[in-house]
Amino acid sequence: MDKTLTELRSDLVVIGGGAAGMMCAATAAERGLRVLLLEPNRTLGRKVRITGKGRCNLTNDCDIKTFMANVPGDGRFLYSALNRLSPRDTIAFFEELGLPLKTERGFRVFPVSDHADDVADTMANLCVRRGVRILHTAARKICTANGAVTGVVTAEGIIPCASAAVCTGGLSYPLTGSTGDGYRFAESCGHGVTARRPSLVPLVCEDACCAQMQGFALKNVSLSAYEADRLVFREQGEMLFTHFGVSGPLVLSASAKLRNIGKLPCRLEIDLKPALDEKKLDARILRDFAKYANKEFKNALNDLAGRSMIPVLIERSGIPEDTRVNAVTREQRQKLLQLFKAFPLTVTGTRPIAEAIVTAGGVDTREVNPRTMESKLVQGLYFAGEVLDLDAYTGGFNLQIAWSTGYVAGKSVRIGE
Repeated sequence: MDKTLTELRSDLVVIGGGAAGMMCAATAAERGLRVLLLEPNRTLGRKVRITGKGRCNLTNDCDIKTFMANVPGDGRFLYSALNRLSPRDTIAFFEELGLPLKTERGFRVFPVSDHADDVADTMANLCVRRGVRILHTAARKICTANGAVTGVVTAEGIIPCASAAVCTGGLSYPLTGSTGDGYRFAESCGHGVTARRPSLVPLVCEDACCAQMQGFALKNVSLSAYEADRLVFREQGEMLFTHFGVSGPLVLSASAKLRNIGKLPCRLEIDLKPALDEKKLDARILRDFAKYANKEFKNALNDLAGRSMIPVLIERSGIPEDTRVNAVTREQRQKLLQLFKAFPLTVTGTRPIAEAIVTAGGVDTREVNPRTMESKLVQGLYFAGEVLDLDAYTGGFNLQIAWSTGYVAGKSVRIGE
């Protein structure tokens, strides 16, 4: 029989000290609730501290309509939450707490310091100032009776409470504590959980050339992604070849749009020269061929492509590497041009969910009240953040979902029940 920890009796127990959990706890405590935050890690916001390559892209400075366009699936669930804490409200919130912010390309918002720790510390300190009690232990179970929350079980015993907020994150970056416990808590309370899959994740390709070019980075290229020949993504930026396929900012963004890998044929096309249309690129190739007219073809691409990619371009063009440049036919040149404008890769899968930035899938939002984040099945049970079946594209949108849903949950917990 678990010991009842009456000294820890709370109005609200928040399970998980990430972005959503800290926002939920701080918001509820400001209203005068007795709030206990459970976090097994010795520091709060461990995943926040590594996001954005340690810089933390904490939101996107856009309007709600634009935000919704960056949420695949049923983004309408977020409409109420975003109206209560919009991206611009979030910017004002952090700046009022003394954290200077800046906006970069794509309206991505970062701390001026470029240190993700500053974002996590700002929230952790806010929780302390508002009187949130923090217990560094893991939740094991949510207790319910007569359709309502009565407590949360930990290794130390049962913490009596009228409400519990599940803010445990998804399955991404399990070393930060996102191990899927929240899904188990939800299911034990009768909630459905949709299939989980990785999003914002590197892609596995069948093409041997990826391993051949391992470590080679492409900058200022345009990447297009297709599902069954339907274009689902096209952007310009940076990417990287790896031993398993491709990674980098462009690829992570594309992965969020490729939602049928394994079900439909998926492929990528890289435009290596997006600033040049085919006519201008052909003229450029002709100039280079004139320059290297008496050289072998393998020595004629140094001005057009990176050293790691030249052998692959030669192989895929079908032009023998020892062909004299002045002997390359128009048809051969056109094949080379097409490689520069649409270098093809076949996607066969993604890297494991543990390597993903975000988990897609989670607690079924149809069973959660979008105005309060409270369960429609169990009174006093709330959900916020990545544990919900909500994910967005890259650019600060996923953290904003955590801030907004955590805020709404913290504002909605009943006092005195």
